[in-house]
Amino acid sequence: MQLGMIGLGRMGGNIVRRLLRDGHTAVVYDRDPKVVEALAAEGATAATSLEDLVAKLEAPRTAWVMLPAGQITEETVRTLGGLLSADDCIIDGGNSFYQDDVRRARDLDAKGIHYVDVGTSGGVWGLERGYCMMIGGHKEAVDRLDPIFRTLAPGIGEIPRTPGREDRDPRAEQGYIHAGPSGAGHFVKMIHNGIEYGLMQAYAEGFDILRHANAPDVPEERRFDLNLGDIAEVWRRGSVVSSWLLDLTAAALAGDERLEGFSGYVEDSGEGRWTINAAIEEAVPATVLSSALYRRFRSREDESYADKLLSAMRQGFGGHKEPPRRGPAP
Repeated sequence: MQLGMIGLGRMGGNIVRRLLRDGHTAVVYDRDPKVVEALAAEGATAATSLEDLVAKLEAPRTAWVMLPAGQITEETVRTLGGLLSADDCIIDGGNSFYQDDVRRARDLDAKGIHYVDVGTSGGVWGLERGYCMMIGGHKEAVDRLDPIFRTLAPGIGEIPRTPGREDRDPRAEQGYIHAGPSGAGHFVKMIHNGIEYGLMQAYAEGFDILRHANAPDVPEERRFDLNLGDIAEVWRRGSVVSSWLLDLTAAALAGDERLEGFSGYVEDSGEGRWTINAAIEEAVPATVLSSALYRRFRSREDESYADKLLSAMRQGFGGHKEPPRRGPAP
């Protein structure tokens, strides 16, 4: 099957490579001509513009947009909507806000153009592992694109099958689902990323407690000098907290247990905020996910004004003096 790919970053480029490996064809475009040339050398057809990409696609045409959420994706989808024809399809595989998908799908539907939102998880490992995909759009368009999604998905692999799913949609076992109408794919991916924030924060806090088990303010008989790399490794094997995130944690700690190459400054890419907004709209308590998002905000401050004010109040009402700042554990 033929696909046009716009945006050849780490995920967009590897999506094309995985498709080429399975016999699909691709027309590719990026603002950086060097990455276009690199994929052309691997078997893709190079395009010099969006207009050129559309001209090189065969009807019914499919253009996959793999760009950062926001204005650049908005402009690209709008331009494609003016270049494509009825029964063609635009896929947004980035991390767009699901309400934008609903609006875009409505606008494009008036022209007979299909819009499919694909929440895509897999990151830089997707080329080999495959991509978990949560898809929104009309059934007709999603079914037509199934060969693309089937190639990109990780497949059952070595994960044991879940009992009781014999009569359920088999695509979920393969690593992709049709979640619902336009917007549903990115909504599910948004919540996925919100949960990811919470899981990452739980691991981070747990290992921080382990790391400070030998701190001077702990009674000497209860101090433990723990090997964090070994703990992460043993938890990977048979533990109920094992996960891919723990695999990545173990790899990081094996390389440098003190993590001296990292500053601790943690960005958020938007989905965590949108998840909390959805929780507020639905009146669903999301205390862990909210806390994880706020902790990311806190990571960007060397000294928090709020913390200073707390200290000032404690000194004011109780004469509490600030203790020396705790340095890194030895």
